Amino acid sequence: MQNLFFFERETWEGEYLRNKLASTVGLHNVHWTQKCLTKDTAKLAKNAKVLGVFVNSPVTKEILTVLPNLKCIVTLSTGFDHIDLGECKKRGIVVLNVPSYGENTVAEHAFALLLNISRKITQSVEETRQGKWCNDGLRGFDLANKTLGILGTGRIGRHMAEYALAFGMKVIAFDKFPNKDWAKDKGIEYLSFAKVLHKSDVISLHLPYSDKTHHVINLKNYKTIQKGSVLINTARGGLIETAALIKGIKDKTFEGLGLDVCEDELAFKSSLAARKQSHLLKQNLQLLRLPNVFITPHNAFNSIEALIRILDTSVENVKGFLRGTPTNVVK
Repeated sequence: MQNLFFFERETWEGEYLRNKLASTVGLHNVHWTQKCLTKDTAKLAKNAKVLGVFVNSPVTKEILTVLPNLKCIVTLSTGFDHIDLGECKKRGIVVLNVPSYGENTVAEHAFALLLNISRKITQSVEETRQGKWCNDGLRGFDLANKTLGILGTGRIGRHMAEYALAFGMKVIAFDKFPNKDWAKDKGIEYLSFAKVLHKSDVISLHLPYSDKTHHVINLKNYKTIQKGSVLINTARGGLIETAALIKGIKDKTFEGLGLDVCEDELAFKSSLAARKQSHLLKQNLQLLRLPNVFITPHNAFNSIEALIRILDTSVENVKGFLRGTPTNVVK
C-alpha cells in the first residue's frame, strides 16, 4: 500500500488527483494540503512513499530527514531547483517532473507583461479608476519593427518568438543548443549571448536555472544592454542579479521590467523576522516601488488548461513509478 501526499494543492486539485489515482493506489491513500512543505508541515507526510510538491515547497536535506519512507518525489513543475537532488540520490529517492505543460501559457503571460509596458495598461486603468479621463503621460510605443531578443529557445521561448513575429517584430535569439531548422523556417537569427543583449529592444528570458545560468544578466553585463530597453522574465529569478535590475531602472537602461519571478521568492511568504533578515527581499521590495516595474507572483503557469496538463502528467508519473517504469526522471 502506497501513501501519497501532495502539498500546495487546492481542494479541487486534490480531488482530481485522488479520483485519477483511485484505481491505482486506493482512494484512501491519496492525501493533500494547500500548505507549502516546510519542516513543520512535513510531519503531515511522515509516512509518505510518494511526495508531490510545487516550486514553493523546497525539499531540503532537513526535510528529507522527516520523511524516512520516501521513495519518490513528483514535482508539479518543469523546474526542480527547489529539490536537493544530491541528497535524493544518496537516499535512493527518484525525482520526476513535468517537462511540458504550458509552453503557450507562460509565453502568453510573458507577452502580456510586454504589452502592459508598451501600452501602459496598468497606469491607464489606475488613472481611469481614479476618475481621470485623460491620456496625458500614457503614451506608449509600437512593438512592430522592434527587435525581440529571446534567451533560450525551448518550447516556451519558441512560442514567445512566434507571438512577437505576429506583432511584426524582428526576433533574434541565443541558445546553447540552437534549433537551426526552426530558426530558418521562421526567419530568426541566432547570435551570441552578448550580441542579443546589445541588439535587442526587448529581452525575454526563457532559460533553465542552474549554477551555469545563475545571474547570466548581472551588474557587469547589464551595461551592454541598450538604453530604454524592456526586460521580461518569466523563467527563474536567479537568472538575473536583482541589483542589476534596480540600477538598470534607475539609470534608464530599462524602460520597463515585466517579472513573474524574482530571487528569494519564498521570503515573501516567510515570517516578519525572516523577512527582515532577507537582503534579497529588501531589494525586491525596492524594485516594487520603482516606476515601470511590474511584478506578478509566479503566476505565468496559472491557467486552468495548464493546471490540468500538470495534474494529468503528474498522475502518469505516479503510475509509472508504481509500475516500476518511471518516466520524466530528473537526472
